[in-house]
Amino acid sequence: MAMADPEGPWDGHMMWGGGYGVFGGLMMLVFWGVIIALIVLAVHWLRDNNGSGGRRSPDALDILRERLAKGEIDEDEYRRRKAALEE
Repeated sequence: MAMADPEGPWDGHMMWGGGYGVFGGLMMLVFWGVIIALIVLAVHWLRDNNGSGGRRSPDALDILRERLAKGEIDEDEYRRRKAALEE
């Protein structure tokens, strides 16, 4: 007689996590949420550790400003080199 039951032996609860009720369904959502979060974190980590990681490299004017700030060159040298770079 059990074979004649149209919903089968699980009484229609298979869609909620393999016979574990709502708890099984929630655990499935948590599992996929963790998998997706790990993929997103891996993509961010790879992007940040690959080359410049989205940060631009300093151009010549940035380096020139840095040298002025460190005191390696004076203001006259800075202005002269800046004018040469902007030509």
